[in-house]
Amino acid sequence: MINRNANRDRDRSRSNDKELKINYRIKAREVRVIFENGTQEVLLIEDAIKKAKEAGLDLVEVSPNVSPPVCKIIDYGKYKFHQEKRQKEQKKNQKVIKLKEVRMQPKIDTHDLDFKSKNILTFLKEGNKVKVTIRFRGRELAHTYLGYGILNSILEKVGDVNYVLESAAKMEGKTMFLIVAPKFKK
Repeated sequence: MINRNANRDRDRSRSNDKELKINYRIKAREVRVIFENGTQEVLLIEDAIKKAKEAGLDLVEVSPNVSPPVCKIIDYGKYKFHQEKRQKEQKKNQKVIKLKEVRMQPKIDTHDLDFKSKNILTFLKEGNKVKVTIRFRGRELAHTYLGYGILNSILEKVGDVNYVLESAAKMEGKTMFLIVAPKFKK
């Protein structure tokens, strides 16, 4: 019971560390204050909080690991809003690359091979990586050279212009695979 409560308190303190300390939560005795106009001054914490209240703003601890800690007099709500907006913008501009998998067996027919290679091309054009897997069963394991031949023929059908070979053909247990990534134009 005691151990669980200690873990909860530790988790709470971690979540509070991510947020900036404001006004009376700042524990330092004296701080370096950066005012709205850009000037700096070292003040006692009480005087710094008074100046922030007079301006109708908050005292926010920006850099706690410096001696004395650096604080800014800003509107905390507005600051937090702009940070969240910036994070959303960065998230929106991120490109997520997925790994698609195309599975086959060493006894694949030419029509099926053409169909699978067209699927690989569409995945690459969408900007996804493709893992081409060949599963061997039973006595097929004695003929792994067939798998290498199939993987090479797929790479020929896809064409050098469309992909970058990220991982060459490898055997892992009863499966052989390779990973192909799309070429991005800069």
